[in-house]
Amino acid sequence: MRHSKKLAPLIVAVVVTVILSPVSLKAADPIETAGVGVGLTAGNAIFVPMKAISVGLGLIFGGLSFVLSGGNADLTKQIWSDVTEGPYVITPELARMAVGERPELEKKAVGAVREPPLPQ
Repeated sequence: MRHSKKLAPLIVAVVVTVILSPVSLKAADPIETAGVGVGLTAGNAIFVPMKAISVGLGLIFGGLSFVLSGGNADLTKQIWSDVTEGPYVITPELARMAVGERPELEKKAVGAVREPPLPQ
C-alpha cells in the first residue's frame, strides 16, 4: 500500500498528460504513430510537471523581486511574463521544430518524386 501512495502523483501526471496530449497524430504508418504517441506522452510526463514548478517558482520569485527591488513593477511583470509564457505541453509541431528538418523522416512512397524544399 505504501507504494501506491508514492505512485499516485505520477499516475495523476500521466493521466493529465494523456488528456492534454494532442488527439490527432500525423504519421504514415501505425508504428510511426505509436512512436510519436509514446514520445509525446513520455516527453509531456516530464515537461508538464517541470513547467508547473517553473511557473510556480517564477510567480513566487517575481513577487519577491517586487519587494526586494523597492516596488519595481516593470521588473516583476517581466519575470512573470517570462515564466508564464508557453508552451505548456509538447505537441507534434513543437517537437518537429525542435528536431529541425530531417529529410529521412520525410520519405514519401517508394517511387514518388520528391522536389527539394524551397529556400526560406
